[in-house]
Amino acid sequence: MKKWVCTLCGYIYDPEIGDPENGVEPGTTFEDIPDDWLCPICQVDKSYFEEEE
Repeated sequence: MKKWVCTLCGYIYDPEIGDPENGVEPGTTFEDIPDDWLCPICQVDKSYFEEEE
């Protein structure tokens, strides 16, 4: 699964880990994260994330 990086703070969303503290279970692809989810570090929405290359 592809990882996604927040362009503001550098947080990396890893689908294998998810974000359980904010309701995103391990194994959840970035596309399947709810649209109201925010970066756990800087609180921006998903539009600020880019696929890690």
